[in-house]
Amino acid sequence: MRGVTQNKQGKETIVAVTEIPRRATQRTARLASLPLGVAGRVAAGWGKRLVGHDADDVNAQLSARTAEQLFSVLGELKGGAMKFGQALSVFEAAIPDQLAAPYREALTKLQSEAPPMSPQSVRRMLDEQLGTGWRRRFADFSDEPAAAASIGQVHRAVWHDGREVAVKVQYPGADEALRSDLRQLQRFSRFFQAIVPGMEVKPLLSELRDRMVEELDYHDEANNQRVFAAAFRGHPDIVVPAIVASAPKVIVSEWINGVPMAQIIRSGSRSERDDIGTKLSLFHSCSPAVTGLLHADPHPGNFVRLDDGRLGVLDFGAAAKLPGGAPRTLGVAIRLAVEERSAELLELLRSEGFVRPGMQLRAEDVLAYLSPFADPVRTEIFHFTRAWMQAQAERVGDFSGPDFRTGRALNLPPSYLLIHRVSTGTFGVLCQLDATVPLRGIAQRWQPGFAN
Repeated sequence: MRGVTQNKQGKETIVAVTEIPRRATQRTARLASLPLGVAGRVAAGWGKRLVGHDADDVNAQLSARTAEQLFSVLGELKGGAMKFGQALSVFEAAIPDQLAAPYREALTKLQSEAPPMSPQSVRRMLDEQLGTGWRRRFADFSDEPAAAASIGQVHRAVWHDGREVAVKVQYPGADEALRSDLRQLQRFSRFFQAIVPGMEVKPLLSELRDRMVEELDYHDEANNQRVFAAAFRGHPDIVVPAIVASAPKVIVSEWINGVPMAQIIRSGSRSERDDIGTKLSLFHSCSPAVTGLLHADPHPGNFVRLDDGRLGVLDFGAAAKLPGGAPRTLGVAIRLAVEERSAELLELLRSEGFVRPGMQLRAEDVLAYLSPFADPVRTEIFHFTRAWMQAQAERVGDFSGPDFRTGRALNLPPSYLLIHRVSTGTFGVLCQLDATVPLRGIAQRWQPGFAN
């Protein structure tokens, strides 16, 4: 679908505008094209090899075209499909180097890019949510989206009092698309499992299904953001934009300018990477204590670095409620792993429901499985690298290895699922940044049970 817009000089420009596909059958067909497309390219690749083409060149072309299709389908569908792609993107550091380059680019695009919906659809949604006189509340409003998210897109505007604001508008049909996608993605989990080895895709999809329905009500998101904005107002390292107005499918918040974290990942200096990584770690660690909430969407598209060096945080649709702060059990378990107190660690895990009923485990095997995950707090400063993340993915994903068997015997209680995904996702972003972070000191200050 195409439309026509006029620029400031009055010249007409043809631009592509898309609507979110709403019918379940239409969305299912697009999602099904991913594994089918891969199968067809693999067959074509074998044919090229048989007639003498270089295997490395064929594999490179196969990966590049698969990655291109991945971004195209997940991005165009938006909804749960794009949200899942964004969740995968924080784990790209775990992809083996020989496969990583094309997928890294495609998954990173999903952090901040997607085809836009038409200006007409945006105006209809604003009429519905803010009233037909909504333009009087703005001194200026840009029809061109500044950013695209999984269930909405953001427009830059000026509020009637002169403040620059971001207007987040939910895609029409996002609720139907979200539920349809998550049902269908479960069917193709093996395809996605091959993209990110060492990560359990089915539990990720189940957890996303439970949480993403909550994101459809922007009132809840606005309330979350109000809590964070109040808690971090005046903070020297972290900025959360204030909410200006909200409706069930529209949020107006203060605009913040900054360098996207994805850009710092691509081309930031060593000091910029370390600095933004440290502030991300601080935000993730201190939020439960100061807000009673945990920002649960840690992909790079939700963070920017302001001109003064502060970390700007966006998108509070997914938030875990932790009224008592971060669970003390996690801090104690990490401390026992660091101190190599294997018997006490196993006893704690059994008592707190982290071991599946009837499973017989040796304390030294549990310590060997969990100890590498405690490496970031074992020393005062830790260098997060893709090699470290890849090693963990290979270790726990090796079907023939002892760590895989131990991991299968362990259980993650439902109340810890979101915390685990956010922590793992944050580690993934830190590895993308290749950041050196003083995480031990941050954990000692903010993680209950770790220091004592």
